[in-house]
Amino acid sequence: MGKVLFAVLMATGSFVHLTSNGLPEVVASHFGSGGAANGAMAKDVYTVFMLVVAIGVPLLVAGSPLLVKRLPPHLVNLPNKRHWLAPERRAESLEALGSLSMGFAAGLAIFLGFVHWLVVRANSVQPPRLEEGWFLVGLAALGGVTVGWLVALYRRFGRVR
Repeated sequence: MGKVLFAVLMATGSFVHLTSNGLPEVVASHFGSGGAANGAMAKDVYTVFMLVVAIGVPLLVAGSPLLVKRLPPHLVNLPNKRHWLAPERRAESLEALGSLSMGFAAGLAIFLGFVHWLVVRANSVQPPRLEEGWFLVGLAALGGVTVGWLVALYRRFGRVR
């Protein structure tokens, strides 16, 4: 799964970088109800910000099992954690948690790339306007990814085997 996440992050970063070139010097980057722009930033600042968010946040999600590895079990929120984090099962459980986290991180990176695409489209019209319908579709898709991730998490860790 690590290669897939790497490929998704590279594709997302490349997409953000390449499509930011066509943005205006001042980018409408925040939108209120109805899709009207209500905040802006310089193109270079927006591009760096979006790259950091679209790559950095998924990397934090994917790296969360590394934190779990170093935390004492009582600080970890995992179903049946005493069983799954027992010394004889800990390595296998952390590997499974890592795979699940990388899958969710890939979905999150795709969503953030989609949000960037919506910002690019919003800035292609005057006055800039975000297409709220498409944003809601993206949020619904991310919600589906989240539900799928939770189902997979509880299938893997919900019952003691």
